[in-house]
Amino acid sequence: MEYNNRIAVIGLGYVGLPLAIEFARKYPVIGFDTNEQRVRDLISGVDLTREAAVDALKLVLQDGGSAGLKLTSNLADISLCNTYIVTVPTPIDHLKRPDLEPLLAASKMLGIVLKEGDVVIYESTVYPGCTEEDCVPVLEKISGLKYNVDFFCGYSPERINPGDKVNTLIKIKKVTSGSTPEIAIQINELYSSIITAGTHLAPSIKVAEASKAIENAQRDVNISFVNELALIFDKMDIDTSDVLEAASTKWNFLNYKPGLVGGHCIGVDPYYLAHKSEALGYKPEVILSGRRVNDNMGMFVANKVLKMMVAKDKAIKNSKVLILGFAFKENCPDVRNTRVIDIYKELESFFVDVDVYDPWANAEEVAKEYGLALVEKPSLHYDAIILAVAHQQFLDLDYTSFKNSGTIIFDTKSFIRRDLADARL
Repeated sequence: MEYNNRIAVIGLGYVGLPLAIEFARKYPVIGFDTNEQRVRDLISGVDLTREAAVDALKLVLQDGGSAGLKLTSNLADISLCNTYIVTVPTPIDHLKRPDLEPLLAASKMLGIVLKEGDVVIYESTVYPGCTEEDCVPVLEKISGLKYNVDFFCGYSPERINPGDKVNTLIKIKKVTSGSTPEIAIQINELYSSIITAGTHLAPSIKVAEASKAIENAQRDVNISFVNELALIFDKMDIDTSDVLEAASTKWNFLNYKPGLVGGHCIGVDPYYLAHKSEALGYKPEVILSGRRVNDNMGMFVANKVLKMMVAKDKAIKNSKVLILGFAFKENCPDVRNTRVIDIYKELESFFVDVDVYDPWANAEEVAKEYGLALVEKPSLHYDAIILAVAHQQFLDLDYTSFKNSGTIIFDTKSFIRRDLADARL
């Protein structure tokens, strides 16, 4: 089928940039972001998220034919587009409530340029009903157009896995949906044209929204279970990894690992689902109990290390501790909703001098978002080291020298050789 889509991707972060590049291989695409510095960086071939292949980005930027990518912060540049894909962040606030401000701001902005026949597709994670109950009224109010008469909507949840160079955008099956049966088919065919793994056309926008919410809530609950096991086995003086290794010999055992649960999806999405559920009069017990367990793991790790220091007659106040890693996961620079900050804050509350080293994370972003200065390289002497993130570079550190000098080493990821760690999560 021939398409006449003129696509605008709104938001050029971890989700929007790879999407814009893939669509730009086949269609004329305008990538829009309000961050002018981000746009300038991308035009010069610099992607601080490290999600995009720089060569692929440069290739589509140079394409001057019927396809190609133009990057801009100027709203007028997207006014002639007819398919708008919204990929802005949907975080939670300090009370763990959904923060729809970026999503609604993007909707207000699109309302200014929306025309008859246009389609707006949301990819940002939301609770079921958000697209049609929160975003559509904004589009209608600003544009003066009528939903499903003058313009249409769709929802196709993003499934980007930051740092994963195997399960990339086109290799992950895509859920699609539309506000009318005809628009749903149109949207599904659009995504089918770039997603080699195929698509799944959901029967409604609300179903598509719910599928995104539960796929991450399910992982969150499963991880909370093994995190709780880690807390229990710690009191029993049993190594959690040993237990999981033994249990995983059964064919149907789900071998999840304990650890810090942060990031833009698993640590956030369950709160969106819980918010909607509570608004409808049902308080979700399992989802929220899992969140409580996972949100407390940073504090547990910090206090475990402090107790180990006390047991070895190390003074706590003014002691020096190194945290290895600040990104929310290994081998990527993404520090959004990282729970390593919980370890840092808990140690600081005991007047510990804490160094944080992360060769992947952007020091300026960390300073701006968390008020924390990363060290350029670790010192030679520490009272304790906490390996919080399993970056590949951390395998090259000389843990033997640290251990021989009396440094306590706590491995939250069971990442380094077992004999080098004093304890593991």
